[in-house]
Amino acid sequence: MNKKKRRLMIRSVILLILVSAVGYTLYANFTKEDRGKLQVGDQAPDFVLKDMEGNTHQLSDYKGQGVFLNFWGTWCKPCEREMPYMNNQYKKYEDKGVQILAVNVGQSDFLINSFSSKHGLEFPIVVDKEEEVQNAYGIDPLPTTMLINPDGEIEKIITGTMSEEDIIEDLESIKP
Repeated sequence: MNKKKRRLMIRSVILLILVSAVGYTLYANFTKEDRGKLQVGDQAPDFVLKDMEGNTHQLSDYKGQGVFLNFWGTWCKPCEREMPYMNNQYKKYEDKGVQILAVNVGQSDFLINSFSSKHGLEFPIVVDKEEEVQNAYGIDPLPTTMLINPDGEIEKIITGTMSEEDIIEDLESIKP
């Protein structure tokens, strides 16, 4: 009888630990929701990243202009679908005071250059090797685009693929 009570006690303790772990995990996931995520109206965090030619791009250098800040990866099929649309509009809107910056999240120069060449991309592609900018902006999933107005505030956050019409409308919305 003593062995049975002891076994029951051990099983009860293990069950209690498991239930506690599951409960804590659920609590942590449901209460974290938007901690650290940027929202519309927030000031866009400044950053400095290098493009594929080695030029430095600092977000604050674009103050007074609209910035179409797109986070992407070469493996991301929705990203690949919208890149040609962004490229089509890049030259048209650059002269209107709107910049397109594509932030690649931590991939090799070889992969990025191959992707860029394959699609004939002309806009600046900056590389977030350590994923610090991605984390600062709370980016998940890819693609995610932040529309930043000329005052440096986040005007709109878009997740998922955009059509060319969507991109034109968004670029128009952040013109100075």
